[in-house]
Amino acid sequence: MIDLKSIKLSECKDSKYIKISQMSYIENGKQKTWDIAQGLDSVSILIQNIDNNSIILVKQFRPAVYLRNNDGYMYELCAGLVDKKGKTLEQIAIEEVYEECGYKVKSLEQIAEFYSSVGTNGNKQNLFFAQVKNSDKIASGGGIDDEAIEIVEIPLMQIETILQKPNITPALGFAVMWFINRLKK
Repeated sequence: MIDLKSIKLSECKDSKYIKISQMSYIENGKQKTWDIAQGLDSVSILIQNIDNNSIILVKQFRPAVYLRNNDGYMYELCAGLVDKKGKTLEQIAIEEVYEECGYKVKSLEQIAEFYSSVGTNGNKQNLFFAQVKNSDKIASGGGIDDEAIEIVEIPLMQIETILQKPNITPALGFAVMWFINRLKK
């Protein structure tokens, strides 16, 4: 739970996650400038529990969203930054499923690769799909270190309801639409 009285904003001087810069360029003969917040690429995983006939999501507090809606809690896919040297995207995704949701994943299917926050960030996101069983749950999940991640399981019969929530990420919306389309085949 967030102590709302503890919230303070300050200038970001040195970050290991983002680098602020400004690009200037000429387009169609006109000088232009654009502010950029370069961030790390990421992996996201849509997890289906085939025993429970459900999908597994995570819910966590996002400070930047809080500044916009005074809530900040978002429903998201299990995800993580591509910041582990020498590891493939698949290895990072498998680690994230274990850390955040507690499941041992045996295989992944890549759904898509796309750029997000293209107006300011342009980071690449790799989207995967994994199926798990109850017997694959080998840890409690919830994240590592001081992460506070809530695991949310949604029955497939109710999967479309997640699209009605205002506090979902575009990647989650895309993955759910992909999954619904897959079910129809």
